[in-house]
Amino acid sequence: MSEPLAGNHNDLYNIEVHFEVVTATPEKANIKVEGPYLNADAGFDSKDFRNSCEKKEIKANVCFNKRNESTDREEYSNQELYRERYAIERTNAWMDSYHSLPNIFDTTIASWLGFNYLKFMVIFLKKSKMFK
Repeated sequence: MSEPLAGNHNDLYNIEVHFEVVTATPEKANIKVEGPYLNADAGFDSKDFRNSCEKKEIKANVCFNKRNESTDREEYSNQELYRERYAIERTNAWMDSYHSLPNIFDTTIASWLGFNYLKFMVIFLKKSKMFK
């Protein structure tokens, strides 16, 4: 999870820096980031994003963006694996459903991050049947 940014930005805004931040968390916990596939929607179909994945030895499975020059390219795209992205989108929807957590306290980046980690923990506990 990267930190929030003020203003309106697209998904690829400063993607190299944000990708480093996102991959740093598992690396700090000694979790390998090399090797797995990373599913991303067409909003992330860019050379910069694919290069960032390649530097980390992550296989980018990004749906081709029809607005780019050509969709007939050599980059890897597995549509069957891409359909599994639903789990990520579902989790994002669950995160959005926790608006009852006090947003009034989200005045700093630290509190925003803390409340998001709290949401992650609640979702994990509910899904692991440890907490109802």
